[in-house]
Amino acid sequence: MYNILIVDDEPLICRGLASLLNASGLNIEHIYTAHNGYEALDYLRMENIDLLVTDIQMGSMSGIELMQQAKIIKPWVQVIIISAHETFQYAQLAIRLGAKDYLIKPLNSEQFLGSVRHVLLHMDKPAQDQDQLMSDLREHFHLSTPNPKRAELLNWLLDEHAGERDGLVAELSNVHDIHLTGPYFAVIKLRLDLSSGGRDVASKDGKLLQYAVLNIVSELLDREWDHQAFYSEGHEIGIVIQWDEAKYGDSSVDTINQLEMIGRSLHFNVHKFLGFQCVVGISHILRGHAFLGELGKQAIKAMLWQRQHKDHHVFYYGDFKWGVLSEEEPSEEEMAAQNNLIVERATEYIHQNYAQKGLTLGDVAQKNHVSPNYLSYLFKKNTGFNLWEYVIKLRMEESKRLIQHSDLRRYEIAERVGYESPEHFSKIFKKYFGISPSEMKK
Repeated sequence: MYNILIVDDEPLICRGLASLLNASGLNIEHIYTAHNGYEALDYLRMENIDLLVTDIQMGSMSGIELMQQAKIIKPWVQVIIISAHETFQYAQLAIRLGAKDYLIKPLNSEQFLGSVRHVLLHMDKPAQDQDQLMSDLREHFHLSTPNPKRAELLNWLLDEHAGERDGLVAELSNVHDIHLTGPYFAVIKLRLDLSSGGRDVASKDGKLLQYAVLNIVSELLDREWDHQAFYSEGHEIGIVIQWDEAKYGDSSVDTINQLEMIGRSLHFNVHKFLGFQCVVGISHILRGHAFLGELGKQAIKAMLWQRQHKDHHVFYYGDFKWGVLSEEEPSEEEMAAQNNLIVERATEYIHQNYAQKGLTLGDVAQKNHVSPNYLSYLFKKNTGFNLWEYVIKLRMEESKRLIQHSDLRRYEIAERVGYESPEHFSKIFKKYFGISPSEMKK
């Protein structure tokens, strides 16, 4: 059963699409509707949304911006864009951000249902038990090592001790038709944790699982990202991602957040389909082939932080404060102090800004100079609260105080605690307290 969120600033369109889906016979559990991006984000934070259907032009937050925020919250959420404008630039950006379809208004009912049906059908079920999984892999994957010479060259490129890289890049281009032109690069390393599946995995089956991971990487990245994925040492997969000047300079896309979304999607899908945990390390983005070795080292060092955070799986190198004069790993005491300071500053910022309309996790993370993923993890670990649950707690406590101790109207209270729509405020209030604002007033 799937949950779908429909977002359009025209209520009639929301109701019409919801009615179509309700009568479609598709395997749908809940259909939620929102009339702007901020309302939609609340549903994405609070409900298990599988598919987001959003208009592209909605006033204060566009569908593209909503899609970017949705992918920060839950990178695996599938998206269908609907628009009154057949604009190539919008469509291209939507597809680059991972939209599964771009439909033009007025919508054709059959085309819309066909698109939703296609997306839902491709949300495959999680893998079976481990024995059945290995049996299916042996049956469906005919293991053949992807071009070992190509993998060897790419691993050399990422070796921090490698010498002149131009010759290696030229050989990849001339012999293997692999063009690493950049000029901007990042590296992601993914290590499969074979001990997390609850059983011993034979060496041959380990290679089979590594091959399956490589296929998951290709499935997720092939359409949207200029990348090279290859076997690395042990049960690791290496990924080099590159941007040309135009794509890297596109101010509408936050490339660091995009890398983090890739990392979280890889972890989610490996665990979902293979039943194993994996650790993902993400480097900075640097310009030029000369820094590929540095990027490879950063991705490896990022993965090492799981020693400090056993319950976390995706690590961005830039989230960790290395020594001021060197790149020495800080002690556990220094690390704990850094993390406590991050959470303290985030909490302080939230208390000062929780009533701000359009406040996002990205805003709080940016003020702390860490990624949204790492901030969410630390905040939950240190406070016991999901970060957005904490924002809602502050908003609801303040709205309760205003209802009980002031004569403000519902729309005025909604405005004061950060909600554009009184109706949406009432929904959140009733979900939180179990009664409506008017019932609490009585």
